[in-house]
Amino acid sequence: MAEPVVLLPGMMCDARLFAPQMADLSRERAVMVAPITQGERIEEIASGLLDVLPERFALAGLSMGGIVAMEVLRRAPGRVTRLALMDTNPLAETPQSAAQYEPLIIGAKAGRLDEMITQMIRPDFLAPGAGRAEVLALVRQMAADLGPEVFVRQVRALQRRRDNQAALRRCKVPALVLCGANDGLTPVKRHRFMAELIPQASLCILEGAGHLPTLEAPGEVCRALREWLVVADGAK
Repeated sequence: MAEPVVLLPGMMCDARLFAPQMADLSRERAVMVAPITQGERIEEIASGLLDVLPERFALAGLSMGGIVAMEVLRRAPGRVTRLALMDTNPLAETPQSAAQYEPLIIGAKAGRLDEMITQMIRPDFLAPGAGRAEVLALVRQMAADLGPEVFVRQVRALQRRRDNQAALRRCKVPALVLCGANDGLTPVKRHRFMAELIPQASLCILEGAGHLPTLEAPGEVCRALREWLVVADGAK
């Protein structure tokens, strides 16, 4: 049987972020969405996931999910059969950028979670078009369902995240680096940089999508993931 696929959602998102991809990929293989809601450090989140994930699996993460995916790869490279990084960032926060998260934590604790989410996922992070408002509404709903305690834990984890460049250079499995061309949060040039770091990486830039291409361009993401899942080990 084909290896299972593990999907890691972005910050304050759940399985709804990957609904189109789950429906498509689950026709032929086991697909699961693993939450990244436990722990105030990326290392802690990854360690908890490895306790419950299959022995070997294909791993795909979007945004914060991609950051966790890189940590999973660093900790257990022999368990990851292939890696997909979508609209994410391999770099650590600087002290200055980490400090900029503090008002978000204060706001969430004060009962203004929706306002904080609106600040973190701005409309200009997504591609323009009729579907943008619907995607943003879903993001706000997922965040409201997860709640402020999860928000605070995830912000703390992002503040403290490590640099993952070395882990990507050591990656020995087929990799997909995917980004929406209109991503206003993690730009295309960052993804070109990641693809250059990984020995067996292919780069996919999706026109008409921004930071959340799984919802903005679901069909294109499904096709890219299907191609990634059939790339033979050792292919460039």
